[in-house]
Amino acid sequence: MIYRRTPMSRRGFLAGASALGIAAAARPAFAQDAAFDFGEPMMDMPAPNGPLRWLDSGDQKGVFFEPFLAEYGQARGIETVYDGLPWSEIATVVPLGVRNGSAPDAFTLPLDMPPAVAIDQGWVQPLDPYIPDIAEWRAGFPAGSFVEGINMRDGQTYGLPFTSDRRSSCLLLFGREAMALTEFEPSPENPLTWDQFRAAARQITENSGGQIPGFIIGGAQVNRWRDVTLQMASRAGAHFGMAGFVTGFDYTDGEYKLNSPEVVGAVELLLAMRDDGSVFPGVLSLNAPQARAFTAQGNAGMILQGPWNVPIWEAENPDFDFGFTWTPAPEGADGRTYTNSLPATANMMFLNADAQNPAHAAEVFRLMGTLEGQTAWANVVGPSDPAIFPAANEQAQMSDRSRAVIALQEQQVRATPVPYSANTGFVEVARLFQMPTPDIAQTVQGLFAGQLTDVQGSLDTLNQAMSDALDAAIEEANAGGANVTRDELVFADWDPMTDYSG
Repeated sequence: MIYRRTPMSRRGFLAGASALGIAAAARPAFAQDAAFDFGEPMMDMPAPNGPLRWLDSGDQKGVFFEPFLAEYGQARGIETVYDGLPWSEIATVVPLGVRNGSAPDAFTLPLDMPPAVAIDQGWVQPLDPYIPDIAEWRAGFPAGSFVEGINMRDGQTYGLPFTSDRRSSCLLLFGREAMALTEFEPSPENPLTWDQFRAAARQITENSGGQIPGFIIGGAQVNRWRDVTLQMASRAGAHFGMAGFVTGFDYTDGEYKLNSPEVVGAVELLLAMRDDGSVFPGVLSLNAPQARAFTAQGNAGMILQGPWNVPIWEAENPDFDFGFTWTPAPEGADGRTYTNSLPATANMMFLNADAQNPAHAAEVFRLMGTLEGQTAWANVVGPSDPAIFPAANEQAQMSDRSRAVIALQEQQVRATPVPYSANTGFVEVARLFQMPTPDIAQTVQGLFAGQLTDVQGSLDTLNQAMSDALDAAIEEANAGGANVTRDELVFADWDPMTDYSG
């Protein structure tokens, strides 16, 4: 087994260690668990054609796949090479490798590449010729794991969806000592309303004598403003896409809603907490890992972040007593938050169209689509990147708190429709779409910083710019033969309280 680690600067190492390395340490390494039973080969396997090569974004995936692939290689008599690279390098290494024939047998796609584009451009090949009884194998996954236009095309199976994107990056996490300074006792069964969230932040700040600001956010990391705003707006009852050209796009009527009362209300809530003096000073210079660390050190009372905080804090701050609950919602509202698809496309693995060992790579895919493979993954990663099989998360070795945060997200997070399932021509629309500047994240950050002052006016301008950009991308895509209409982005049969499965 060969495992390549990319050289990293001291700054990069420290950021990575804070964000993910501790989470990896919080889980037992795969090699420390009982040996995985690989069973008999799924077919009469061909002789190896060089090593089986695998490329993903590393971090916790490397913690799992390095020993897993090594054991697989020993069981099947094939050398394995694992590469874990930063996303910035994947964005250049994978396209270059595909062009010059050096790409590994299995790889993840660059973050800005929709899977449908890789399929259309011939980068990847279907799994169907290699995995016996593939329809039965797919049937073992939860509904929504295989989506036409993402990892299915014309009835053929492409990407491996081994992790779930049923995650909220904006759960409310809090120190219990800080929360004890308030009148509130939040829990998964007792979430805070927007007004209670604001009041709790103010009470923590005031009752600690200003020593513990009530709320913190990694405000230098601009995507945090988008995520917090749109997820609080979703809890208020908005329902729209969360990334790319569908950011803020309401699938029920085909219009952008970035200037809706729900979004305006979420932004005004953040500004009110700022004006109350309840926000950690200097948040515009903090990234998300730093904000997380300040919370665990008792220097801030509450944070809106994701489930990965749980194993990180349990490992790095074992004495930190903390709880979590739903993303806050206005009084009387109980909306869900959304992900653009149930399978986590950033983790999805694909089979190189020119793979040297396609059968072996496909067999690893098949094993990761079994309860045993999913449970082995969940034992290592826990709630940070949940297994896509709920049963695997239920029986995995993890803390009760980790299990509870997964269960909460099963209730809170729903999958939206997928534009590419309506018409694969929207792949070209996604490629051509020019995100307006400032986008939603930059707009909210600017409002919080005081660079912008008119909440409704700023969001009105952005909303119109998004609509104009979509129309322009559709026109340009159709000029190239895409044949799509904006009406095709309306999914009248979608109930926003449930996953879209049409």
